[in-house]
Amino acid sequence: MPFVIMEEILDKLRLLDYERQFQMKMKMKPISRHYFAIPTNPGEQFFMFTSICAWLLQKAGRSFEQPQEYDDPNATISSILEELRHFGHSVDFPPSKLKQGCGEHCIYVLDKLADEALKSSGFHWDKPDYPQEELEEENVVEDDAELTLNEVEKSIFQNEMEEEEFEKEEQILDLEGLKRLSQKNQQVEHSKPEEIMESTTDAAAWKLEVERVLPQLKVTIRKDNKDWRDHVEQMHQHKDGIESSLTETKSYLDKLHDEISRTLEKIGSREKYINNQLEHLLSEYRAAQDQLSETKERYRQASGGVTERSRMLADVTEELERVKMEMEDRGSSMTDGAPLVKIKQAIQNLRKENVQMEIRIGVVEHVLLQAKLKDKTSQNKEVHSNKTQDTFDYNAY
Repeated sequence: MPFVIMEEILDKLRLLDYERQFQMKMKMKPISRHYFAIPTNPGEQFFMFTSICAWLLQKAGRSFEQPQEYDDPNATISSILEELRHFGHSVDFPPSKLKQGCGEHCIYVLDKLADEALKSSGFHWDKPDYPQEELEEENVVEDDAELTLNEVEKSIFQNEMEEEEFEKEEQILDLEGLKRLSQKNQQVEHSKPEEIMESTTDAAAWKLEVERVLPQLKVTIRKDNKDWRDHVEQMHQHKDGIESSLTETKSYLDKLHDEISRTLEKIGSREKYINNQLEHLLSEYRAAQDQLSETKERYRQASGGVTERSRMLADVTEELERVKMEMEDRGSSMTDGAPLVKIKQAIQNLRKENVQMEIRIGVVEHVLLQAKLKDKTSQNKEVHSNKTQDTFDYNAY
């Protein structure tokens, strides 16, 4: 049965243009005729099942998001079943049956959602147009002692046709034929006995002969299962059987009804008596329930305060640990002489670097002094050479 329903679901999906609007748009591979009837790959089948359900719900006019591959399967199944109940369909199976992605329950959900999608799109089924079936002639083995109804009718029809032909031939006889016919009639009249004929056959022997040939003269007409008369007769037989059974069954049902009514009355009276006897116990139970609820409420409030104080205690403990760590670091730094040794080494290094810098400064100053002296000497030489040239030129003139 699931295989047949699965094929019907595939036809309904094709009517909804599933191949173009779902398969090509979502880039899904096509499903076979028995895809959800046979378990193959549970994960792939479940994702395909939820995707088709979401698409059918959207076609039915419901706002339903397309599920993703990593969504919670329980939430997705619950949403699909809730939408199915919204359409008025009953769900009498646990939701875990749909996690497999195949089976009769998945096919049931797809079938109902496909019907709702077709209904929402305005599609309706027309009445089926049954083709006219040609009745095949059954090859029946003929027996010498049995004749069918068709053969009897055929033989009667042939006899009637022969009589009609004979009558037509009699109407077109010529004069010679009339002569011969009259001569035959005369001969028959002359051959007729003038006295009453008496049979010489023994009556007992005649009866024995009749009994012997009687089975061979019996005409058996086979029943046709498609004959409406047989159907009507069967209907009348069934009707008589139902009426005869109804009269007998009705008396038993009436007795059963009376017994059930008396039993229900006894149960009602017993319930009333028990309720009256246990009224004070029920009131005490209700009072105890109220006290229990009040105690639970106080406990909840107290547990909330304890939780808050526990959180504050944790914060204070954490702050205390941090302060302790700082105190330990400072104490260790105060008692440790390593930093002082490092400071002394740094001072010595600075002094060495100062001495080296002073030497470099002295060297640079010496170089600068030598450069200044050279420049001054070169300037004096140039000035002296210029004066000597001017004196020579003056003497020449």
